[in-house]
Amino acid sequence: MPLYECVFIARNDVTQQQVETIADNVATTLGEQGGHVQKREYWGLRGLAYKVKKNRKGHYMLLGIDAPPAAMQEVVRQLGLNEDVLREMTIRVEAIDPEAPSAILAKRGDDRDRERGFRGPKPAGRFSSGRTGGGRDDREEFRARSRDEMDLNLNEEI
Repeated sequence: MPLYECVFIARNDVTQQQVETIADNVATTLGEQGGHVQKREYWGLRGLAYKVKKNRKGHYMLLGIDAPPAAMQEVVRQLGLNEDVLREMTIRVEAIDPEAPSAILAKRGDDRDRERGFRGPKPAGRFSSGRTGGGRDDREEFRARSRDEMDLNLNEEI
């Protein structure tokens, strides 16, 4: 039987349990038609690149499926009819490794394992510390001044 990977995005206001229930419904549909789910990964609540049906975030789920094409057509149809599913994408693959994490989960693990190293010296400039250079206090610049002081400052600059 052909192998497929199916990723679907559920609305952000459903719970993780409800996303798992959607995946269970897919597994049930496949089981009735002679297929089965080899791999199941929950990727978590992630931000979307753009709004989809007024949602900015969604629950991502990956399913590795071994099923006949007719069963996959039925799964895609049911996911399209489900109101909690924003998008789904199914592709045919050559092999599914149930033990290895997907690229998304592998990348997330690398980010957490890596320690923050030395990033180099801070650049010099006005915005590096929130103050202007020269060691003087910015607040002094904006204190109330008399007209005579302002005229003196103008004459000094010219």
